Amino acid sequence: MSELHKFLFEGLPVRGMLVRLTDAWTEILHRRASGNPAGAYPLPVQNMLGEMVAAATLMQSNIKFNGSLILQIVGDGPVKLAVAEVQPDFGLRATATVTDAIATDASLSMLVNLNNQGKCAITLDPQTRFPGQQPYQGVVSLFGAAGEKLESLSEVLEHYMLQSEQLETTLVLAVDDKVAAGLLIQRLPLEGSRNLAGSRVSLADEDEIGVNEHYKRIAMLASSLKREELLTLDVETILRRLFWEEKLSRFEPMAGDTVPHFSCTCSRERVSHMILELGLAEAQSIVAERGDIEVGCDFCGAHYRFDPIDVARIFREAGASPPASATVQ
Repeated sequence: MSELHKFLFEGLPVRGMLVRLTDAWTEILHRRASGNPAGAYPLPVQNMLGEMVAAATLMQSNIKFNGSLILQIVGDGPVKLAVAEVQPDFGLRATATVTDAIATDASLSMLVNLNNQGKCAITLDPQTRFPGQQPYQGVVSLFGAAGEKLESLSEVLEHYMLQSEQLETTLVLAVDDKVAAGLLIQRLPLEGSRNLAGSRVSLADEDEIGVNEHYKRIAMLASSLKREELLTLDVETILRRLFWEEKLSRFEPMAGDTVPHFSCTCSRERVSHMILELGLAEAQSIVAERGDIEVGCDFCGAHYRFDPIDVARIFREAGASPPASATVQ
């Protein structure tokens, strides 16, 4: 099963998280391969999406927030959109929109940042919103301070966390067709609580950026973790090899319903709302042309079909007249 572990370095302002997604990740790949006419993702896209899922899971575990965390890349290359979403119960899903051929050795910039127009966004969408409340979103470009293209997702997210949240972060990611894994090491703020929801950062915290020796030492150890080790070794072995000289305080690993797992939030009811938002005229046009309305979910591959009677019911229950072509004689 997939697993997520959290730990602190005793007496030091440093925390860590390690995730290994197994069944959750293979379910995402299986649904794409079997439920999408385009078939499986090209390998570079698969690798990018797996890293996004692992990173999004780590970031969701790092915040106190009752809502979904959405990691999104909007690209100007052959991958126009890639999304990884993690719910507060660690139900997760992911998808990518590929519009052109992908080279087998395509780098991150070749996929989503050909002309430095690609963006990475992190959105926190609360389950229950107050009137007028909008999701919190932070956005960062896919290039560094000197305009250089960033070629790894870990670089992008480390840059995001430092620039947008003033949180020093070291992120190691790895993926194959069976495992999507990640290790996150982060310097704790010196006072108060900090998270992705935009808490204010003290001057003392800013003064510690780049100079805290404890964080720098542990970050260097974490960065020595090789891809093969992250993919093949168990959590206990990884932590022992990396941090055998450090005192770790371990949290109980997640179990039961809180273990990271594949879950899609699509439903027939949600699609009905989408059809209603199309408006009467557009729904009528689609029914007249095709005979029904069919919607597929990019995340899980589910298909929802609405015949003329179904469409008429949607508008009737909303208090609108049904499309003429859907009227039952």
